[in-house]
Amino acid sequence: MPKREQSLQTLQSTPRDVGRPADPTADDLLALVARGDEAAFERLYDLLSGSVFGLIRRVVRDQAQSEEVFQEVMLEVWRTATRFDPERGSANTWVLTLTHRRAVDRVRSAQAATHREDRAARLDPARPFDEVSEQVNGRLEQRQVRRCLSFLTELQRESVLLSYYQGYSYPEVASLLGIPLGTVKTRMRDGLIRLRDCMGVTG
Repeated sequence: MPKREQSLQTLQSTPRDVGRPADPTADDLLALVARGDEAAFERLYDLLSGSVFGLIRRVVRDQAQSEEVFQEVMLEVWRTATRFDPERGSANTWVLTLTHRRAVDRVRSAQAATHREDRAARLDPARPFDEVSEQVNGRLEQRQVRRCLSFLTELQRESVLLSYYQGYSYPEVASLLGIPLGTVKTRMRDGLIRLRDCMGVTG
């Protein structure tokens, strides 16, 4: 058994209370993610995705942008897990703080882009090139995510879009696609790694 899988299995099988099996906490899982444990990341995703997307949706409001911010947050969790310090707070608090910052940044970016477009229109309404340039700059990161999605295999992309962009859980994706849950998790893991590499992030 690979060392990383052993580490997650150890957490799952070590009892915290006599008489019942223990599940790893978000703190446990994030510590394993910081060591590159992909199985732990899948468990952490299942555990926190609902609260993460809910917070983003409340701040950003727009469904499409919320889905994009969610994707960015989960990539950042994978990339920066080593920065988590359990002495300064829980993993849940750390992830939600990161989530809130990303969501607020997206709202501010959208507002700034709107203000720039309004100013440009008032100063010179006959400058379509400048207007397009502002829109392109404001959506650069969104386009990068979309571009990187195009490099996934069809099966990886299908699973990623259902889970990250439409909010389905792993079991729900498996049911929708009519495939085993383990296959979905493998597709998601490999797809996430490809996205990370395509976007030039390192961890």
